[in-house]
Amino acid sequence: MYTMRPSEFTYHRPGSLEEAVGLLGEEVRPLAGGHSLIPAMKLRLAMPQSLVDLSGVPGLDEISVDGNTLRIGAMTAHATVASSGKVVGSVPVLAEAAALIGDRQVRQRGTIGGSVAHADPAADYPTVLVALDATIAVIGREGAREIPAREFFTGLFATALGPAELVTAVHVPIRPGTGAAYEKHKSPRSGYAVVGVAATYGGGAPAELVVGGVTGMPLRAEAAAAKVTGDPDSIAAAAAAVAEAIGEAAIGDSYASGEYRSHLATVLARRAMTRAVERAG
Repeated sequence: MYTMRPSEFTYHRPGSLEEAVGLLGEEVRPLAGGHSLIPAMKLRLAMPQSLVDLSGVPGLDEISVDGNTLRIGAMTAHATVASSGKVVGSVPVLAEAAALIGDRQVRQRGTIGGSVAHADPAADYPTVLVALDATIAVIGREGAREIPAREFFTGLFATALGPAELVTAVHVPIRPGTGAAYEKHKSPRSGYAVVGVAATYGGGAPAELVVGGVTGMPLRAEAAAAKVTGDPDSIAAAAAAVAEAIGEAAIGDSYASGEYRSHLATVLARRAMTRAVERAG
């Protein structure tokens, strides 16, 4: 039997964030849950010279609420996000999305920071975080900075992270009166989103419709969302306009064509926005 093996690498397990940052570089990859990086290394799609295991860095798996901001540390497991009272009580749609990720084993091991940094177009967090107007906290040798989620995801498996930076936390605004929902059609093989749509409504902010899994990065359907006034007809009109926002950019593969994904996005957009409006205070 053929065994897939990664190329040789040096393993580091720093005990502090400062030590971890000091180890970063062009040929170095941070290791969080490992669900994406390790398979890529076995297939030699990724061949880093060094791995920096973040599991020994204290504080990266903490969840806190500071005023109107929910902070989730980068090493927080999906299962913890799904079950955390702080997340459920402040931004419940994020807990709901976390509960839909993969299977039980993936949710126990995979992390929010690893998922965000990997930027898989079929992942759930990017779509929801863009809709919620979250920010991604990162740190590197040049210091710390915060990047709006709407600017963080730049393309297919591409982000605004520098080669010597890592994600430390996700900051999500808490907006009372805002209704939010996430609808997903998942692949039966992987659990990834064939299409996922996040919607928000109310709370004094413009409505949002964000589509994931259809293009190379989360797609904000701004013109479509602007049609929503809360009544069913406006929601239907907004959902129909999602296909226009996607245009010719839809990705097709052996499971679903681009045309099918585009159509499915309109169906899920209607469901997500309907639930978001119902949840709005």
